[in-house]
Amino acid sequence: MRSPKDFFKPLAIGAPEPVREIPFRPSRMIHFFDPSNAKMAAKVGDLAKKCDVLLGNLEDAIAADKKIEAREGLVKVARDTDFGSCQLWTRVNSLDSPWVLDDLVRLVTEIGDRLDVIMIPKVEGAQDIHYVDRLVAQLEARAKLERPILLHAILETATGVANVEEICAASPRMQGLSLGPADLAASRRMKTTRVGGGHPGYLVRADPDPADEKAPRTTAQQDLWHYTLARMVDACNANGILPYYGPFGDIADTLACEDQFRNAFLLGCVGAWSLHPVQVDIARKVFSPPAAEVLWAKKVIAAMGDGTGAVMIDGKMQDDATFKQCQVMVDLARRLAAGDPELTAAYGF
Repeated sequence: MRSPKDFFKPLAIGAPEPVREIPFRPSRMIHFFDPSNAKMAAKVGDLAKKCDVLLGNLEDAIAADKKIEAREGLVKVARDTDFGSCQLWTRVNSLDSPWVLDDLVRLVTEIGDRLDVIMIPKVEGAQDIHYVDRLVAQLEARAKLERPILLHAILETATGVANVEEICAASPRMQGLSLGPADLAASRRMKTTRVGGGHPGYLVRADPDPADEKAPRTTAQQDLWHYTLARMVDACNANGILPYYGPFGDIADTLACEDQFRNAFLLGCVGAWSLHPVQVDIARKVFSPPAAEVLWAKKVIAAMGDGTGAVMIDGKMQDDATFKQCQVMVDLARRLAAGDPELTAAYGF
């Protein structure tokens, strides 16, 4: 482990200074696209006007014989597209794959000035981040980049969950974590073939009616991912980085997608992956605080003054703890509303 005094020193001579705080930029949806698909790549410019983050995917969902084509396609898209305020991310291939070294070398040296975040799949411990951290620093130095590229890890193995705290603390490059439910389910030997979301078999059942043992018993479906998501949110916030829900695979079930995204939002996630354009608007809606709650939070803050003591507002007691809760809501709303006239009007800024 590095000494704390050396933690923020560049890992290569000539590499840019590491960031000391992860900058907040809207990232309600991380929208995936396949750079090897010419039709999809042609739509990136239009998608950039609607999305907070566009991610050129090089890993899962890209066939082995398309890996190089996807990498080359991403280089071209990055060079040719005006992304405006939209961030450009990539998900490189896993660290045990034959493609990842070329992914990192080519992308950092060729389009590192356009790339905001590199997503690393199947991270299992701090050692994985340390490897990428040093290599990216060397490549940044070679390319004479002026700002560091950040790293984002996907939590998708049982070992990764067991080591989630050390992963979050592994490098000042760490931007955030995403939950990868499908690979995680396989790693845990979970008996589900769904990509995220719930499962009708994972439920609790009410006790029998003592007066009628044959009477129907109410059931409620539980959330398969609650434990992992909550642990991930805690680990991220303890280390000043950002948590995200990952993919929701049933594209047609927009209602369940919205429910899953909202669960993640309420637990503390700042965004989720979108795999289809229909999920972009769902993520934008869900990960933007409801206007009514923002207006209520502003009312509480105004009434609380310096945030100490306690007041009654509409029959509800407010104190320093609720003041802090309201500050979280208003701060997020203010950041999201910057440059968005619609949200600015809705939130009353």
